[in-house]
Amino acid sequence: MRLSVLRLLAGLAVPVLSLAPAHAEEVVVFAAASMKTALDDFAAKWETETGNTVTISYAGSSQLARQIMQGAPADIFISANSGWMDEVEKSGLVKDGRRRDLLGNSLVLIAHGRDAGQVDIAGDFDLAGLLGEGKLAMALVDSVPAGQYGKAALEALGIWGQVAPSVAQADNVRAALRLVSVGEAPYGIVYATDAAADENVTIAGTFPENTHPPIIYPAALLRGADAAADEAFYQALSGEAARASFEAQGFRMLD
Repeated sequence: MRLSVLRLLAGLAVPVLSLAPAHAEEVVVFAAASMKTALDDFAAKWETETGNTVTISYAGSSQLARQIMQGAPADIFISANSGWMDEVEKSGLVKDGRRRDLLGNSLVLIAHGRDAGQVDIAGDFDLAGLLGEGKLAMALVDSVPAGQYGKAALEALGIWGQVAPSVAQADNVRAALRLVSVGEAPYGIVYATDAAADENVTIAGTFPENTHPPIIYPAALLRGADAAADEAFYQALSGEAARASFEAQGFRMLD
């Protein structure tokens, strides 16, 4: 009888083992540095739900775009402006029809500390006087989207020439945020979502939308993405879980 029971259990073991989940897949995402807090939050939730792994490289959109065009193995690219996504698409690296505008953001002036005063950002805004001998932290103004938007806003206000000598340029917007956070620069220009991620800065003012191009984050599924998990994560970026993570950080969902 014991032998018969053991044989029965052995026979049942095969179908039980066949129900084990398939091997987990890895999704490689290249994303603008300003997305780190929100995207990390969503990716962690998605990994828990699916059992797959998301590996994210954060940097300035220009740097990421160049890496992709030079052959870096990425499945999904999320840029902080359309121009760099355009370059990747022109290189034939975006899957047909697999690009969409995902998020919107705002541009703000931040100050070191939690009790900094508020300023009115308008045509007579004396930013140079506000800075005094201090530096204005910005992402690279000729290549990184946050820096490009910031320079455009200051030009529109007619004050770029006055403050340009005081600008401390950083490789990406999170690096500019850190300069203000640790007090190395009294003021900086970043996205509203970056300011929300750091307890050591205050939003001193918001730049009017008509002073800079619309801040749009396009997302794309790249040619090298051939796993089911790549498509699934790309689609999930527009889902409710992603919406909760992005909107909690101050992004606007566009799709």
